[in-house]
Amino acid sequence: MENKEKTTIVLFSGELDKAIAAFIIANGAAAYDHEVTIFFTFWGLNTLRKDEPVQVKKGWLENMFAKMMPRGANKLGLSKMHFAGMGPKMIKHVMKKHNALTLPQLIELAQEQGVKLVACTMTMDLLGLQKEELLDGIEYAGVAAYLGDAADAKVNLFI
Repeated sequence: MENKEKTTIVLFSGELDKAIAAFIIANGAAAYDHEVTIFFTFWGLNTLRKDEPVQVKKGWLENMFAKMMPRGANKLGLSKMHFAGMGPKMIKHVMKKHNALTLPQLIELAQEQGVKLVACTMTMDLLGLQKEELLDGIEYAGVAAYLGDAADAKVNLFI
């Protein structure tokens, strides 16, 4: 049995440009037949949030986090040049003009290529996120599971 090269990415950032970069790298590695894991923690979890609100029971603090955090890949801001929300619109326009895949399309492609998308359960608890609020088809694990994947990987990135 052939051992595949492994690539792991920690997506800590909840910023559009960084999430796009993470998925471009992940999809590229998967296209080169790497076994790829993206571990979403803290603000990176917003990338996996469903666009529409999901009715779940939460405490006061968890509701405040839910209201302050962007809901899904289409709502992420840019790390630089946000310009009160105009930056993401401008980068999306440029990407469309150049026929680049959108972040939701990159996420879908990653799932089709077998990229393992893992939501950090500890961070979910801290931020009050529940499985029902995140995209279908993802996995849930703690840092030990990520470290297990990373220990065997030749490429480990923190974005």
